[in-house]
Amino acid sequence: MPKFKNIKPTALITGASSGIGLEFAKLFAAAGHDLILVARNEKTLNELASELKKKNDVQIMILAKDLSDLKSVETVVKKLETEKISIDVLINNAGFGDYGRFIKTNWEKERQMMELNMVTLTYLSKVFAQKMAKKGSGKILNVASMAGFQPGPLMAVYYATKAYVLSFSEAVAYELRNTGVTVTALCPGPTASGFQEAAALNRSDLFSGKLPSSAEVAQAGYEGLMKGKTLVIPGFKNKLFIQLLRLAPRGLVRKVVYQMQKERSS
Repeated sequence: MPKFKNIKPTALITGASSGIGLEFAKLFAAAGHDLILVARNEKTLNELASELKKKNDVQIMILAKDLSDLKSVETVVKKLETEKISIDVLINNAGFGDYGRFIKTNWEKERQMMELNMVTLTYLSKVFAQKMAKKGSGKILNVASMAGFQPGPLMAVYYATKAYVLSFSEAVAYELRNTGVTVTALCPGPTASGFQEAAALNRSDLFSGKLPSSAEVAQAGYEGLMKGKTLVIPGFKNKLFIQLLRLAPRGLVRKVVYQMQKERSS
């Protein structure tokens, strides 16, 4: 494999093999960024890298790692440091959810979810925000969710992880406001992607009807990131829903979310 030459701006994208992460990879490649793509599925990453190189004059490094394991995350960081690859854009997209009553869901899956959705995201943000601040420039986008604005009965742990991502991203964005480094929290609503299958949500009303595509969500996130926005909520209806949430009694919010997420009758 040819040595990665750190000449062009470089974007590191986690969870790049499918959904929103894959669409971010397409956007940054089209914009002339070299790419570091991280996900578990090496075969899918190789296919994506091959496709993107055919269409764009970019370098691509793939790292097949399970980012729910912090040791694997540290391996990614050490690899980039050894290769002296500077990251200009960090897209923390990797994450997953789980569906069901908290007392019945699987603890090991939830532990991995918390590691990936929160710990890995925080670690990568810290490592690269420090480097970016020294350089005086850089952009970080953390994929949060509309779930971060409310409690989520039947997906209690997932909603809590996204509340963390949202709060963390807004706070760090403010801390870094005079450094040349921006932090953006992307908060999509239900999206047509592989997420609902992985979280066993196919029978939930939350994912019924026409949903925005991963490409549409990634485009909104990309535009907001480039403008240095702290918060990006794709879609007018989603923005309106968030405003209504802020006015509604918390008890009502919990009830509404539960009704939206419970399984549809056969």
